[in-house]
Amino acid sequence: MILADEEFSLFQKLIYREAGIHLGPHKKALLISRLGRRVRQLGAHSFGAYYRMVVDDRGGEMVSMLDAICTNETQFFREPRQFEYLERTIVPAWRAAAEAGARAKSVRVWSAACSTGEEPYSIAMLLRSCFEDDPEWRIEIVATDLSTRVLQRAAEGLWPIERAAGIPPHLLRSFMLRGRRTQEGWMKAKPELRDMIRFGRVNLNDDVQPVAGPFDLIFCRNVLIYFDEASKARVIERLLARLAPDGHIFLGHSESLSRWTDRVRSVGPTIYVPVSAEVRDARARR
Repeated sequence: MILADEEFSLFQKLIYREAGIHLGPHKKALLISRLGRRVRQLGAHSFGAYYRMVVDDRGGEMVSMLDAICTNETQFFREPRQFEYLERTIVPAWRAAAEAGARAKSVRVWSAACSTGEEPYSIAMLLRSCFEDDPEWRIEIVATDLSTRVLQRAAEGLWPIERAAGIPPHLLRSFMLRGRRTQEGWMKAKPELRDMIRFGRVNLNDDVQPVAGPFDLIFCRNVLIYFDEASKARVIERLLARLAPDGHIFLGHSESLSRWTDRVRSVGPTIYVPVSAEVRDARARR
């Protein structure tokens, strides 16, 4: 099926307006591949006809189209140095602050592009393990994504056993169940782990976000690379607006906040913390 340049331009503008995702000219083949199957499923005779179907939003087709174009590459404990920093630096600081009466024994986390769930379940395993000696700690993880398709899979907490390769052995033993009989070759997160995570659809490009802060940790990794400069700036402001004053925000290894805002500083491998207004003012006076 042929996608005319004029049709590609229409999809580019629509996808950018709805999701903030910029598809350059070199993404035309990708769009054909991602949407072609959906076009055939619906019996649309051309990409132009499908575009009109999406714009009319019959049967929520806008959501289905965005599902189709999303890239959902992920794995358990991706970028392990960040998890090491969380375990060895952030968690001990939380414990010390709680013992000093400077913070409650509670942690709120937002996994802002959770895909099929490997990221929020990795966070849940690590934090559950870190605080297993003190049941007073309460951990809440909000996991969101643009794609309803991957959210359904994430909520199931079920993956092929090959995905276990990235999970540290002691956490794998503690938190994953190996499938038997009809579930042979699969693993499933234990109920206590699934109960820690609340899944929901969020479009980071929307002006109104159905996610309430503040969060102690925000993971938004390998997402900003899909936005142009204007979209990046908007998304970053929305994330920072939901970050606790002493919170941490985690990005992908090829991403950075330094050129976009002076409201944070780097403390680890693409890990940032807020900078106080006084510090920003002092920097400006230099």
